Amino acid sequence: MIGSAEGSPRSLPLRNVRVDALRLLVHLSAWLPLAWILWDYLNENLTVNPIQTVQQRLGRIALTLLLSSLACTPLQVITGWRGALRVRRALGVYAFLYAVAHFLVLVGIDYQFNLELLRKDLAGKPYIWVGAGAFAVLAPLAATSFPWWMRRLGKNWKRLHRLVYLAAPLVVIHYAWAKKGSLTSLAGDITLPLASGLLVVLLLAVRIPAVRRWIVGLRHGRTGRPGTLATSDAGR
Repeated sequence: MIGSAEGSPRSLPLRNVRVDALRLLVHLSAWLPLAWILWDYLNENLTVNPIQTVQQRLGRIALTLLLSSLACTPLQVITGWRGALRVRRALGVYAFLYAVAHFLVLVGIDYQFNLELLRKDLAGKPYIWVGAGAFAVLAPLAATSFPWWMRRLGKNWKRLHRLVYLAAPLVVIHYAWAKKGSLTSLAGDITLPLASGLLVVLLLAVRIPAVRRWIVGLRHGRTGRPGTLATSDAGR
């Protein structure tokens, strides 16, 4: 990595330089949507209901980043490129931060921290319950996404972070219900939620051991290079 003990960046392996460039791209890409929202706010481009628009945009960004984080392991399995695994954690943390912003806009700006009013509305808005459930699942994952927790929890860290497989479907359901759509009857505005749900299914399917071995076998057969499945990401 840049700034390591080797001294000059010229001595760094090209592979590490590319990974650092990827990390920089991920960080910039994660902050760009927030800057765009701020720009639209300053230029009054947030429609006639700016609070709802900001809330919805923050939610979509959180979902996109969560799916991007989930896509890192399948990308490594399909292509053999391990660079994606190095930005998986950052994508997941950014997804949670946007989820926090999405939640705060709802509770703090839309409801002005009026918990009684929020409680009354919960009965008629089940998607809020589902979203709250997804948020509750993601919170401990984000809190333990740092190396200190990985060392402290040991093997339990991977077990805990498998809960993301529960959070992702909950987020998709929350998104579909918030759009007034039904994934079961395929009614309402469900194009994006349905596409997100199908993508979640595919990303999770790649993690099934039999599917994973089949894909790796195809890759090795195509390239003619023997190899072993990376174990560092086996839990996610």
